[in-house]
Amino acid sequence: MSRRKELSEEELKIIKKKLSDEEAFEKFFKNCYLRNLRPATIQYYKNEFHAAKKYNHKELVNFNQGDIENLILESKKHMKVTTINTRLRALRSFFNYLLKNKLIEENPMRNIKLLRDRQKAIETLDNDEIEALIKTIRKLKTFVGFRDEVILLVFIDTGIRLSELVGIEVADIRGNHIIIRKTKNLFERTVYLSDITQEQLDRYLQIRGELDTDKAFISHDNNELNPHSIQTRFTKYGKEAKISKRVSPHTFRHTMAKRMIVAGIDAFSLMALLGHSDMTITKKYVNLWGAEIEDKHKKFGALRGLKL
Repeated sequence: MSRRKELSEEELKIIKKKLSDEEAFEKFFKNCYLRNLRPATIQYYKNEFHAAKKYNHKELVNFNQGDIENLILESKKHMKVTTINTRLRALRSFFNYLLKNKLIEENPMRNIKLLRDRQKAIETLDNDEIEALIKTIRKLKTFVGFRDEVILLVFIDTGIRLSELVGIEVADIRGNHIIIRKTKNLFERTVYLSDITQEQLDRYLQIRGELDTDKAFISHDNNELNPHSIQTRFTKYGKEAKISKRVSPHTFRHTMAKRMIVAGIDAFSLMALLGHSDMTITKKYVNLWGAEIEDKHKKFGALRGLKL
């Protein structure tokens, strides 16, 4: 038998050193750290990779398109479309990295698209609901109650995220504006306060006093705030105020966006205030509530009242 001919594909696979998940993860996460991704993003990747492996006894690096398709089909039995898409995005980042660095020969995600999902209406709070929340919180007459009132005003006035609010330090508050440092995209930005928010924030800081922590918003025992506890408290306030909508920091963010759009803000300014990395989400807001701007123009148009 002659041994001079080229090795077959199967024989070449035997010779080629196989990449293990452990080796792939080490390289992938090293790249994540070098890119200075947020700890939350890195943990998200770890969680999704671990969950994906549960659907198959194979290592992730050995997944093919069929394995991804089976994962989707199994996931659809007990998971929401948004959750599945979240997992697919993580896998796409992983396999794109491996292919780009020639650690795998084929990308199993190459022909996989995100699942289509129905666009849900974005809930926002109207004037009556915001006022009902304030009244509910003011019934407490406690430090935590006043703190939560100020937090609500800051949320709706600025549209900042919960993680951004928790990261605000006393030195970041400068009169009628706040420097937001703990941002999702790592770019600092400035948000601005209306007179009433500035006044209430000044009062809150007086009551807060001088403490060991630099964080502006603190718990009842003078420690840093737990983001989950803030979410829980506003959910509770919403129920007490008999508001049927979801009451959360993200609802306040949507509410701020809508109120600014209806008032006539341009998309680029809103994008800067909200800290969006690109215009995609901002455009979505404008498209959703643009009709209300049109109604406002009809009512308050600059040419109304002129006899031309």
